[in-house]
Amino acid sequence: MQITRQADYAVRAVYYLTTLGKGSRAATSKIASEQHIPPSFLAKIVSQLSVAGLLHTSRGARGGVSLAREPKEISLLDVVEAIDGPIQLNECVGDDGVCMFDDTCPMRPIWCDAQQDLVDRLDSTKFSKFVNGQKAAVG
Repeated sequence: MQITRQADYAVRAVYYLTTLGKGSRAATSKIASEQHIPPSFLAKIVSQLSVAGLLHTSRGARGGVSLAREPKEISLLDVVEAIDGPIQLNECVGDDGVCMFDDTCPMRPIWCDAQQDLVDRLDSTKFSKFVNGQKAAVG
């Protein structure tokens, strides 16, 4: 199981903007170059992140992309779900009645717990952790 390449690129773009400092803007061409993201793909990602309220975009000579919120207010979950939609490890986790075994399945609680653990971890990981080039702590 993997997040999509698009979500990975979105995380890299938000990370890059986080490292620039408060109120900074960057051209999408610069983000694409620095983060090795295909420019046409990045344009779609920036649009989705903008619609989700995570980025501001502006055109023109002084235009570019900037964070719409403080890094401490943006989580990995926000970015991944803005691109991929809600995280769902297995279809039975989100909807009762999808699986013929439903509540009698011994695996469903494990899928539900694992999904909740992942969602909680991504939600608690804010981009402010990366402001000074820090890496996310594991554990």
